[in-house]
Amino acid sequence: MATSTAPVPATATAAPTLWALCQPFVFGGLSGMTATTIIQPIDMIKVRIQLAGEGAKGKGVSPFAIASSLVKTHGISAFYTGLSAGLLRQATYTTARMGLFNSMLNALEKDGNKASLLQRAAAGLAAGGLGAVAGNPCDLALIRMQADGLLPAAQRANYTSVIDAIIRISKDEGVLALWKGCGPTVVRAMALNLGMLSTYSEAKSRLEPILGKNSSATSLGASSIAGFFASFFSLPFDFLKTRMQKQRPDPVTGALQYKGTFDCALKVFKSEGPFAFYKGFGTYYVRIAPHAMITLLTADALNTFAKKQWGRS
Repeated sequence: MATSTAPVPATATAAPTLWALCQPFVFGGLSGMTATTIIQPIDMIKVRIQLAGEGAKGKGVSPFAIASSLVKTHGISAFYTGLSAGLLRQATYTTARMGLFNSMLNALEKDGNKASLLQRAAAGLAAGGLGAVAGNPCDLALIRMQADGLLPAAQRANYTSVIDAIIRISKDEGVLALWKGCGPTVVRAMALNLGMLSTYSEAKSRLEPILGKNSSATSLGASSIAGFFASFFSLPFDFLKTRMQKQRPDPVTGALQYKGTFDCALKVFKSEGPFAFYKGFGTYYVRIAPHAMITLLTADALNTFAKKQWGRS
C-alpha cells in the first residue's frame, strides 16, 4: 500500500521546480496579453494622433475627433485593427521583459537579500532592451496595420493578419526591415521598464509597511505610481518609434523620409517643435498607465494563485 503512493510526492515536488524556470515568463506574457486586449482601442487612437499632422506645426488632434472619424469611416471594429499583432507582440516582448526582470530580481534577492533601487533599475533596463529586440517585428507589424487606413485606398496594403503583414514586409522590404525602428524601440522599452517594473518593485517595497504586504491597496498604489513614470519616461521614444516604423520607401525614388532615429528627431524638432515629442500625452497616459496597472496586477494575481497552489511565487 505504502509503495503504491510513493511516486506521487516525487511528481508533486518536481513540478514546481521545473515550473519555477518558466513561471515568470508565462505569467508575464499572459498578463501583458490581458492588458493589451483591454487597452487596444486606446492604443489605436494614440497611434493615429502621433501620425496626424506629420511634418507640420499646429494644435494636436483631439482623441475624440480621431475616435469619431474611425467609427464613421471603418466602424467599431477599427479600434481592434492590429490586435493579433499586439497579442503576438506581448507574447514575445512582454514575456521576455517581465520574465527576465523577475528572474533577475529573484537571483538578486535570493538568500534573503533585498535588491537596491540601482539594481532594480539595471535589471529593468536590461530586461526591457532584450525584450524589445525580440518583439520588434510584431511591433512594426502592429504600427503598419494601424497606419494602413490613413493611406489612400490605392496605396493600402490591407493586411489580413499579423502573419500576413510580417511575411509581406519581409518579401517587399527584406527581412531586416522587420527590425526597422529597433533603436528607438529598445530605448523606449528600457525607459518603459525603468519607469514601470523597477518603480513598481521599489514603490511596492516602500508601501508594504504602510498598507500591508500582498494587499490590494499596496498593489494598486504601486501600479499607479509605476504607470505614471512609465508614461513620462517612454513617450518621446514611443513617438519616434511610431514615426520610424510607419514610414515606407517612396514608390518612385525608394527613399525613406527619415534616415535614422536621430534624423527623425531632428526633423520633428525643426518642423513640429519640441513639444511634438509629447504629442498625445493624455491619450498615451490613458493607454500606458492602465496597461501597466493591469499587467502588474494580473501578474500579482497569477503569482498569488501559484503561491497558494505550489507554495511559491
